[in-house]
Amino acid sequence: MTSRTLDHIITAERTVEGGGFVVRRPFPTARVSHIDPFLLLDEMGPVEYAPGKAIGAPEHPHRGFETVTYLMHGAMEHRDTTGAVATIRPGGVQWMTAGSGVVHSELPTTDFLHSGGRMHGFQLWVNLPAASKMIPPRYQGFESEQLRRVSLANGGEVRVVAGTVMGVTGAVQTTSPMTYAHVLLCAGEEVTWEPTDGHTALVHVFDGELSANSHVAESGQMMVFSRSSGSITITTSTSAQALLLGGEPLGEPVVRYGPFVMNTREEIVKAFEDYEAGRLVQSR
Repeated sequence: MTSRTLDHIITAERTVEGGGFVVRRPFPTARVSHIDPFLLLDEMGPVEYAPGKAIGAPEHPHRGFETVTYLMHGAMEHRDTTGAVATIRPGGVQWMTAGSGVVHSELPTTDFLHSGGRMHGFQLWVNLPAASKMIPPRYQGFESEQLRRVSLANGGEVRVVAGTVMGVTGAVQTTSPMTYAHVLLCAGEEVTWEPTDGHTALVHVFDGELSANSHVAESGQMMVFSRSSGSITITTSTSAQALLLGGEPLGEPVVRYGPFVMNTREEIVKAFEDYEAGRLVQSR
């Protein structure tokens, strides 16, 4: 079995997003606009909120891509104009396809706002191909116990959200071929990932330090592998956590402004016009 070569490593930057989230962001930054087909990855926290101080993302629109929220600590309530209402709790994921248009909010649940506590999770934006940018919106939500897992030798595991890792396939139905998995490694364990030939393959470390194909990265660093063929073998001498992100590159123009991602400037203008006229959620 051949091994993929490492292209480069990105170190995440700290910034403030939305209603005041402090996030660690490998992209987009001044140096990296996106990594096709991914548009954004934010690590939210970890942050400890005092009672009454937790914040979220009030109602806002999207068109032309998908938002993925994966929560490890805390609790958020999702509401959107498809009628979906769901609570995301630790280990849960929501995969929202904005498509032709959706307005949604993600706010701390009443009980979490009252009690306070730790909030920690990730938001990923996944681009939609031009042919799918105006598909009907869709919401998929899964509790922690619904995620499919690979058990590792020393007590670690791989939680597979989408795609296939080590023979286990995630429950999320993706619009284009995609892999999303959370790797939790104990000392001495090994995970082998075989991304589809030609797909983007990212290993984002957010806790501890690990080695992927003999290259070392620490918390806050993303390893970007070549779009070739071959496997990625991940090991560590201590405990570590990482996200595995894989996807088919779209190879299409990316024009983005605020909450909309389309292929042309004219499509962005139309998205704003539809939103301001109240047509966004009816356009499907």
